[in-house]
Amino acid sequence: MRKINIIGSGFSSLSAACYLAKIGCDVTVYEKNNQLGGRARTLEHEGFMFDMGPSWYWMPDVFENFFKDFDKKPSDYYELLRLNPAYKVFFEDFKGIEIPGSFEEIVDVFEKEEPGAGEKLKKFIADAGYNYRVAMDKVVHKPGFSPLELITPQTIAKVNQFFSTISGKIRKVFTSEKLIQILEFPVLFLGAKPEDTPLFYNFMNYADFVLGTWYPKGGMVQIVNAMVSLGKELGVKYETNANVNEIITEKGVAIGLKIGDKIEKSDAVLSGADYAHTEKLLNKKDRQYSDKYWNKKTFAPSSLLFFVGFNKKLKNVYHHNLFFDKSFDNHASEIYDDPKWPKEPLFYASFPSLTDSEVAPLGKECGFFLVPLAPGLECDDSLIEEYFNKLMERLEAQTKQKIKEDVIFKIPFCVEDFKKDYNSYKGNAYGMANTLTQTAFLRPGIKSKKVKNLYFTGQLTVPGPGVPPALISGKIAAKQIEKITLKTSAL
Repeated sequence: MRKINIIGSGFSSLSAACYLAKIGCDVTVYEKNNQLGGRARTLEHEGFMFDMGPSWYWMPDVFENFFKDFDKKPSDYYELLRLNPAYKVFFEDFKGIEIPGSFEEIVDVFEKEEPGAGEKLKKFIADAGYNYRVAMDKVVHKPGFSPLELITPQTIAKVNQFFSTISGKIRKVFTSEKLIQILEFPVLFLGAKPEDTPLFYNFMNYADFVLGTWYPKGGMVQIVNAMVSLGKELGVKYETNANVNEIITEKGVAIGLKIGDKIEKSDAVLSGADYAHTEKLLNKKDRQYSDKYWNKKTFAPSSLLFFVGFNKKLKNVYHHNLFFDKSFDNHASEIYDDPKWPKEPLFYASFPSLTDSEVAPLGKECGFFLVPLAPGLECDDSLIEEYFNKLMERLEAQTKQKIKEDVIFKIPFCVEDFKKDYNSYKGNAYGMANTLTQTAFLRPGIKSKKVKNLYFTGQLTVPGPGVPPALISGKIAAKQIEKITLKTSAL
C-alpha cells in the first residue's frame, strides 16, 4: 500500500485525501492547528458559534459531484437550506436591493431598478450559464501543465472573453450603478478587481443568480465534518497540532515530512498549505519560485474579521449583507493599486443565527463581519477599534436601530492572524487572484518541477480560490499522484 502524507487540512487536502484513499493509498493528513478544516474552522464563545472562514455556499453541483464520486450525497451528512432572499446589498442612498432566491424574481428586481434590464439580464445570464458549463466540463478539471489543455471548440469560440473584462461587458449592458455593483460582486470571490477579471468568469453570475445561495445547517464546518467522516470511512488518518517543519528529500525526491522530532516517511507528499510557505519547507535549491516571484503576483485580499455576539435579535438585516454604501472603486484601489487601510471601507456582514437558531443563544444574534484589506498591511489595536466603530455606526444607520450598546463581545482576526494561523503569504485570506496572467497553466504548478513526488493543491494552484475550486483542486492533485507517482513506481 502506497503511503501519502498531506500537509494541511483545508478543503483541497480533505478532498485529495478521500480520492487517494479510495484508490487504496495509506493517507495521513497533518494539520498544524487544533481543528481540522484549515480556514474553515469554528470559533465557539459564550454559547455562540462562528464559521471563521468561508460563509457562502455556492455551486452546489460541485459538492454533489464530490460526494457522488464516493456513492454519497451531501444530505447523507448535512441539511442544506436555500436562502431566500439570498442576500441584501446596502447603498449610500439607504435604498438597498434584496436579491431573491429565484432567477425569475431577480429578473423582476432588475427590471424595477432599470427598465429593460430584466431582458438584458436574461441574455447576460444565458451566456454566463454557457460559460459555466464550459468551465465545469472543459477547463477547471485540467492540471495546468500546458496551454493546450484550454483549446477546445467551446473555448475557441469564447477566446475573446479571455481578453475582455467582466466589468467592461457589464458596463456596456447596464446603466444602473447599483445593478453594476451587484453583477461585479461575485468575481470578488476570484480575488481580483472586476476590471482585471476576464469576461469568461461571468459564470460566477450564473452561480449566484441561478444555482443560488445555500446554507448548511450548523455552518460551513458541517462540510468539513462530512469530508472528514467520509475520509475516515475510507481509512484516512488525521493528526492535529502537527506542525510540519520540513519536507524531507533524497536525491531530488520527496520521501517524507519532519513533524517536531518525528520523521514520517511516504511515497509522495501533497501540500494543501500555503504554496509559498510550503516551498520554505524545502532546501533552497529545491524551491521552484523565488521571493521575487511571489511578490510580483496579485493576491486575493486579506481581511479584518470580527466575530461578534449581540445581546438581542437585530432588525432589517439578512443572513448575508453587503455594505456597498461607500465607493467601490476607491476601496478596490486601496487594496490593489495603492495598498493602505481603506478610508471608507466596504464590508460584508453575516448573521447566520437568523437562519440557524443553534449558532447563538436564544434571543441573541451571531454576527460575522469582514473588511477586505490589502495583503501585508500592519494591524494594531487602535486601528482595529477604529474600524469596528466605523462598521457599527454604518450598520446602525443603514438598519435604523441602536446596536453598539448591545455588543456582548467582539473578537478580531486580522492580517497577522492569517499569517500566524495559516502561514498565509502576506496574510492573504483566500489565495492568488484569477487574473488573465494567473489562470490555468499560468498559476503555480500542481506538481513540483524540481522535486519528484511532491505535489500541491489549493487556492494558489489550479483551478483557483474558493471552496468549490478547492474540492476540484484536491481531485486534480490526487489524479496526478495516481497517474505519475503511483503508476510509475509500480512499473
